[in-house]
Amino acid sequence: MNRTKFLLTGKLKLPFRDRIVKETLFVTGGCRSGKSRFALNFADRRFKRKIFVATCQAQDQEIRRRIKEHQKARGRDWQTVEVLTALSETVASHSSQADVILIDCLTLWVSNLLAENTSQEEILTCADALTQAINQAPCSVILVSNEVGTGIVPENELARRFRDVAGLVNQKVAACANRVVWMVAGIPVPIKGMLTDD
Repeated sequence: MNRTKFLLTGKLKLPFRDRIVKETLFVTGGCRSGKSRFALNFADRRFKRKIFVATCQAQDQEIRRRIKEHQKARGRDWQTVEVLTALSETVASHSSQADVILIDCLTLWVSNLLAENTSQEEILTCADALTQAINQAPCSVILVSNEVGTGIVPENELARRFRDVAGLVNQKVAACANRVVWMVAGIPVPIKGMLTDD
């Protein structure tokens, strides 16, 4: 299997057919860059017992429509857990029940924490707890997040705080992950842990 085919499909040929190797995959990129689709395809091709951790709140009709689209895209063989802020606890409590946990997404998680007046220092402590839970989990973990720091400087303080803390959380998760993929216009660009042909 060549490297290009993996990047487009998320396929990975394992050296032992029935062996599932634990890994942490971090998928980041801009809005509508194909992050969620790539993460889902990667998980669907490799794992049987799959848990989807959703951090989005259905606050209005437009968000509810987006949630339904995501539910349809991942199909019925996923167990869904809705979590606003307690990510590390969720990973710890569900990791023994799954082959993979997919968290989508970290930027909404950060937004949820900011909405509860959580300070940057407290959010980064939560991120440290999350990476610790990931490292201790017996299953693989896939995390999706937006790259929000490549645009213009936001004009208000809250938006700047969000941009800054989201970037810092992304750094912590990327350091924890053994594979990092940056999505650009639907094309996955490996940043860390390039897969080699088996």
